[in-house]
Amino acid sequence: MPLYEYQCKKCKHKFEKIQKFSDRPVKKCPECGGPVEQLLHAPTVQFKGSGWYVTDYAGKKADADGSGEKKEEQPAEKDKSSEAKPKKAEVKKSKD
Repeated sequence: MPLYEYQCKKCKHKFEKIQKFSDRPVKKCPECGGPVEQLLHAPTVQFKGSGWYVTDYAGKKADADGSGEKKEEQPAEKDKSSEAKPKKAEVKKSKD
């Protein structure tokens, strides 16, 4: 159930109340009986687990064009001098 915060317009008393969505909002201050208004705040919910933006995508760097897709890493160019070449003894000529 959501937690709502109210403030009295008369005495400025702040209080919280846990209510269902279907419950009627509080109209009177519990301290002085004056009219109250519901205060609005940004939600303090953080979703955890796989499948959420925060856990799956937020830490990954976007590519240069800003599309958000991660580029495949290109393998480092090999040094051609270190490539394995067959030795003369390994090369066999067929006798026909």
